[in-house]
Amino acid sequence: MSIIIFIIVLAILVFVHELGHFIAAKKSGIKVSEFGIGFPPRLWSKQKGETLYSINAIPFGGYVKIFGENPDEESVSGPEKARSFVNKPRHIQALVLVAGVFFNILFAWLLISLGYMVGLPTPESHGGQGIVDNAQLVITTVSPSSPAFEAGIKVGDVVREAVSEGKYALDEFSPQALSNFIEAHGKDGITLGINRGAEVLSVDVLGREGVVPGRVAIGVSMDMIGTLRLPVHLAIYEGARDTVRLTYATIVSLGIFIGQAFIGQGDLSQVTGPVGIVSLVGDVTTLGFVYLLSFTAIISINLAVINLMPFPALDGGRLLFVAIEAIRRKSISPKIANALNGVGFALLILLMIVVTVHDVFRFF
Repeated sequence: MSIIIFIIVLAILVFVHELGHFIAAKKSGIKVSEFGIGFPPRLWSKQKGETLYSINAIPFGGYVKIFGENPDEESVSGPEKARSFVNKPRHIQALVLVAGVFFNILFAWLLISLGYMVGLPTPESHGGQGIVDNAQLVITTVSPSSPAFEAGIKVGDVVREAVSEGKYALDEFSPQALSNFIEAHGKDGITLGINRGAEVLSVDVLGREGVVPGRVAIGVSMDMIGTLRLPVHLAIYEGARDTVRLTYATIVSLGIFIGQAFIGQGDLSQVTGPVGIVSLVGDVTTLGFVYLLSFTAIISINLAVINLMPFPALDGGRLLFVAIEAIRRKSISPKIANALNGVGFALLILLMIVVTVHDVFRFF
């Protein structure tokens, strides 16, 4: 079931991204040959006007065939050159390229706003509009290889009970109270009663030193999380704020990871591919539909930010080419541009394979 939900989420996000390119190209008078979800072989297709709409068998991606985006002799100097991407003004080219990213950000805003309208899990101390109802002690992060991770504790678990040696029990449910309880009794073992979606579970975990400097810990972060439901206008406002914050945090995190990679300190455990995302989708779906909305919004923002990286074959790489051409006032050779995009695509596929293999090993 998780795989099916993942494919649906991915298809929606790719559709939204490619729809941005498609609309911007059409509105700019650029010829669009095909709008495809997934990669061939084709499962279904329909010709409407000059554009072929298709659904393809390999669900991990999608594409819009924009005339002249990969320049050749026909698009540069052929009879329809006026409708070619490569012959449009630089600002039109940039608009078409950035439209997919813009649509992904816009879609994330829509999803988060919708979440607030139906009731979105929110920290009690969120500091925004509205009042958070029914706050509970929730696990927000689980450190890899920590006692909590090894015990099977997951993000989103609601802590409803903590007992040690059958005689010591947590009587105040707050992050600081549970942290102090673990510090005092963690080495003797703690049984946590948790709610995971509709499941009620009991988990035994043994605290240890070194997980958090200077104290006994199990390797989790916690917060008081409740439900925030807002009217439409406030939901849209808070959705915009969250979208901006999440986008900024994603850019900063990606920048830190790339910087660490350049100095040989990049940690592949921070990167998740399709297999890892399938697992996460399963966990999120267990928590409820509104969690899936939030998760999809986060993935949409990540897709937008990654696509803006100045790397060949990504939208950001093509934007870089447009910027270079604008500065030089001269087009880059089609052979060079196509070769760089081909190499970039091959490297992306290689990275995807490496990350997927890593996900599989981590899963088992």
